[in-house]
Amino acid sequence: MMTNNELQSLRDAVREKMRSILSHGEGCHDFDHTLRVLKNAELLAGEESCSPREVILIGLAALLHDCARPEELGSGGKLCHAELGAVKAEKILLQLGCSDPDAVRLVCDAVRCHRFRGKARPQTLIAKVLHDADKLDSIGAVGIGRAFHYAGRLGARLHNTEQEALNSKEYSREDTAYREYLVKLRHVPDRLTTESGRRHAREREEFMHEFFRRMIAGE
Repeated sequence: MMTNNELQSLRDAVREKMRSILSHGEGCHDFDHTLRVLKNAELLAGEESCSPREVILIGLAALLHDCARPEELGSGGKLCHAELGAVKAEKILLQLGCSDPDAVRLVCDAVRCHRFRGKARPQTLIAKVLHDADKLDSIGAVGIGRAFHYAGRLGARLHNTEQEALNSKEYSREDTAYREYLVKLRHVPDRLTTESGRRHAREREEFMHEFFRRMIAGE
């Protein structure tokens, strides 16, 4: 088993590796997103009373969770970045000198289980914290910003009605930020796995609800 100091040095190396991989990523899932997820993960880890070793492993998982985003984007969504990411994360950890099989297993399992629409559900505390940290970045003020960023890339309308949004398809002109809220974002809090994650999600949920209420009202 590697010491915490050794794992911390590994974490620093992984951070620089991921900066290189995601430096030119699309705005919703670039290195800035990874750093926000890392910040969320460290916050939740503290509130969930994680051990020092668990905190470091959670940080490693947060840094690596989108390592296969470029491959997923390049495939047009045919590849699952979580499944492929778990395989790629193992390779990165080994290449950077990780000699702790248990650490590799826990980190890669968390990467595999972090996706909102994924079939694998997080079971370990490390996986649960990563899952919730990633989902928190998709809601609240940042989540709204990301939703508009994505809709803008599609050329979608600024906003539409609930009926128009719910009766539309993905990647269409009606695939607005409001549609993303109705279809996904408002359901995120119910899918979180830690008490601290759910608490932070409730605060962000209230903000989103009020924002879109005002927008639809034209305020």
